[in-house]
Amino acid sequence: MVLSIIVPVYNMRGEGKLAFCLDSLVNQTISDYEIITVNDASTDDSLELLREYERKYPELIKVIDLPKNHKQGGAKNHGLDMAQGDFVGFVDSDDWVMPNMYEKLLQKAHSTGADVVGCDYCLTYEHSFTVTESMCNSKLDQVGVLDEEKYKSLILDPGSLVIKIYKRELFETPRLRFPEHIFFEDNAIVTSLFLRVKHYEYIPEVLYFYYQHNTSTVHTISEQRCANRLDSMRIMADMVTAEGYLTQYGEEIEFRFFNLFFQNTLFTYMAGVKPIRLGFIKEMGDEMRRRFPNFQKNKYYLQRVNEEERRFIAVQQKSTLAFVCFYRFVYAVRGLKKKLRSVGAKSGGK
Repeated sequence: MVLSIIVPVYNMRGEGKLAFCLDSLVNQTISDYEIITVNDASTDDSLELLREYERKYPELIKVIDLPKNHKQGGAKNHGLDMAQGDFVGFVDSDDWVMPNMYEKLLQKAHSTGADVVGCDYCLTYEHSFTVTESMCNSKLDQVGVLDEEKYKSLILDPGSLVIKIYKRELFETPRLRFPEHIFFEDNAIVTSLFLRVKHYEYIPEVLYFYYQHNTSTVHTISEQRCANRLDSMRIMADMVTAEGYLTQYGEEIEFRFFNLFFQNTLFTYMAGVKPIRLGFIKEMGDEMRRRFPNFQKNKYYLQRVNEEERRFIAVQQKSTLAFVCFYRFVYAVRGLKKKLRSVGAKSGGK
């Protein structure tokens, strides 16, 4: 079998999300493939819909029904354990793909000998195949047989995990699996996964549709979700350290850790969590400094982090309370200026 498509499912039957996803997968323009759906203890009627598709497409659809929720990492692991394809792909159950997505990715893999092939995606707010907001998922200088510079680039900018196909052996030699019971499971393993890849290819074409809605993981902000991101990056850092990659790719790994563990989480937390907890921010900042004491001198930090965020981070590293006060003051002033501009615009229009 050429391809296994793994689809974790949790409470996605509503609004036709799961059906639209499955319809896009059963109508692919290839024949030698399987779709492994993993019901992650859904509490809605998702399992019933999966069983309907299994009865309708018995040679194509396989259903794993988990009695306890493992989150997406655990669901993906069960799919990997059952997969028979030479390649594997992952699709979120609220997303969908072009009918020829996997034909194009597999053709590229077979013609080039690539271990992994990716494509671009579209952010969309409706169930359609109209390409509106196109998002680039890779860079052309990352493709080909990988050398040190390409590995560095892929550590820094690996792109989304779901918008690619992978030789299944990458997950088996040695065994690599996702962390379970947390969100942001992809972040934990993607660095180690790409450091196993020998040849990467990329098709600069939108073949995947990423559905935007309020219940998706990336649009739900809470302290627990932020804590999950911290856990995922701890796993990443511990894994690449044990595998001996810090010597060769230390600066890239340090910035990748900083970007998701500290930068992304800090500003997401400040913008979306109410009320904030000083202890959470302090512990995060302390661990960042403990793991990578010189992260503010990292060349990617200086190149990629804007001046305002660098000021915020410098303050936080000295005092969490001062950082929170400074952050709130800056955004209060910004909000007041915006309000005054709005009032001025309305006054001028009368």
